Amino acid sequence: MTFGLLALTAAAIFTGAALYVNVAEQPARLGLDDRALLTEWKPSYKRGAAMQAPLALVGFLLGLIAWWQTSRAGFLIGGVAIVAPWPWTLIGIKPTNDALLATEPEKAGSSTRALVVKWGALHSVRTALGALATVAFLWACSSR
Repeated sequence: MTFGLLALTAAAIFTGAALYVNVAEQPARLGLDDRALLTEWKPSYKRGAAMQAPLALVGFLLGLIAWWQTSRAGFLIGGVAIVAPWPWTLIGIKPTNDALLATEPEKAGSSTRALVVKWGALHSVRTALGALATVAFLWACSSR
């Protein structure tokens, strides 16, 4: 059960960080002018990715170990859900990330702002997947 509780912890941290971006950081950055918005987004994105990617991988591995040990479906569901942001990021979000990362702050404008707004909506899928993983791990941990 220790692996399951650790998977739950990783998923909860992942979800909390993702939710913070959606409800606090993204709205705050959208209050900035276009240049400042992009200047803030770039390092924030890189730091967030450096934190969330390992959490997803660790949560996935811990969830699989817990599933192997207990055969509880919630651990498998949670493991798949917590790692699902990886392919979602590569397939769904990467084109937007690449466009934003390629834009120089002095060239930021309304199209840059529109991309950051789009990015926020795409990022909310990562938050939902993290929440699904957290709920699945919690269910598996509470099952007897």
